[in-house]
Amino acid sequence: MKELQQIHQEFAKLDGQEIAIIARVRSNRQGKAVCFMIVNDGTSFDDLQVVYKTEVKGFDDAIKARVSSIVEVTGKLILTPGKPQPFELMATEIELLDQAVEEYPLQKKEHSPEFLREIAHLRARTKTFNAIYKVRSELSFAIHKYFNDHGFLYAQTPIITGNDAEGAGETFTVTTRSDNKYEQDFFGKQSTLTVSGQLHAEALAQAFKKVYTFGPTFRAENSNTSKHAAEFWMIEPEVAFNDLKANIELIESLIKTTVGHVVEKCAAELKFLETNLEPGLLDKINNLVHTKFKVTEYGQAIQLLQEAIKNGHQFEENNIVFGLDLATEHERYICEVINQAPTFVTNYPKDIKAFYMKQNDDHKTVAAVDLLVPGIGELVGGSEREGDYDKLIKRCQEMKIDPASLDWYLNLRKYGYYKSAGFGLGFERLLMYITGVANIRDVLLYPRTPNNLLF
Repeated sequence: MKELQQIHQEFAKLDGQEIAIIARVRSNRQGKAVCFMIVNDGTSFDDLQVVYKTEVKGFDDAIKARVSSIVEVTGKLILTPGKPQPFELMATEIELLDQAVEEYPLQKKEHSPEFLREIAHLRARTKTFNAIYKVRSELSFAIHKYFNDHGFLYAQTPIITGNDAEGAGETFTVTTRSDNKYEQDFFGKQSTLTVSGQLHAEALAQAFKKVYTFGPTFRAENSNTSKHAAEFWMIEPEVAFNDLKANIELIESLIKTTVGHVVEKCAAELKFLETNLEPGLLDKINNLVHTKFKVTEYGQAIQLLQEAIKNGHQFEENNIVFGLDLATEHERYICEVINQAPTFVTNYPKDIKAFYMKQNDDHKTVAAVDLLVPGIGELVGGSEREGDYDKLIKRCQEMKIDPASLDWYLNLRKYGYYKSAGFGLGFERLLMYITGVANIRDVLLYPRTPNNLLF
């Protein structure tokens, strides 16, 4: 029994040989002299065309095989130079192993993304989602490979936690009680699903120097936009003794290496997505891989945006002042119009960033960095971490974060702490960029969004 991936890899050597395969029917049509069945066993993005005639063993069942039925086909592989497919299988026997019902919802017609989200357990069988999920898998592998090749420890940080690393308060509470008496709860205190593994990774980096997390994170953000989901995956490296400059270099290296890997390994899938979702996708991706990223300080970015307004450009938010938390429209203008390249914006005002970021000597800004990418805006957010215990305590108080709840994290500064830097990369946001998918719900296997828990 052969797998389709193996057949596609070895078809030149299999010419004229008898092979057998178990696969799912994608289409089945009867011609005047011969019949054609398109099948796929899931191991290859490219399908297999089966040609069969009335004298084939099992013909009566084969001709009735509906879309999504399972068949076992035995036959001779024939090379077909000059045709759309390089080979086909001339069947000698077709056994119908399982017949799908007529009501199978994925017929040959086009289906909207909204409809397919309602049948997320089946949509992977479509060519579009097959391509998206293959890219998702390959990108995941590339990320793990990158960090393994560069000597990072893979850290599985807790899903249940007692702290909100971002201080935003948009957390899911984990409880066994209905009365909010958390002191009597399972953990003896209020606990939540993690919004970030960064704080735990930072502690581990002090032991292993280079660590990374890659896992699910959760935000109870009641937002129905195309960019937000309640459950998504984050890549969060942390490197002890690194400063902001080294952090920026790591971000650029990671993205270029992993995206380049996907371009090499998923050529057929990306070509399909370019044809069906986003024209010019491959050029966009290759530009990301081969273009040198630029660096612009936040203060300079504000001045450039102000100049753009003076020159007649209109934003939805035109009140551009130092301290503004840049919106997507501003981020995209910076990287698409001003720099015309992926852009690192550095040294943000401390008042719009998290408590743990290192304060600069001007006492107004922090050693933070966001990577802005054409087409989407922010892709990565990171910083050098604050190493001064007293400054951290003061910052917690300013942001109304109880220092006692973070004793273990704050005390790292007392036990030998020089520098540390890291970042968070939204896995689905990167995946959207390299697949051309417009909605985060369509790069997650089973999306979790407000009022949606179907599977």
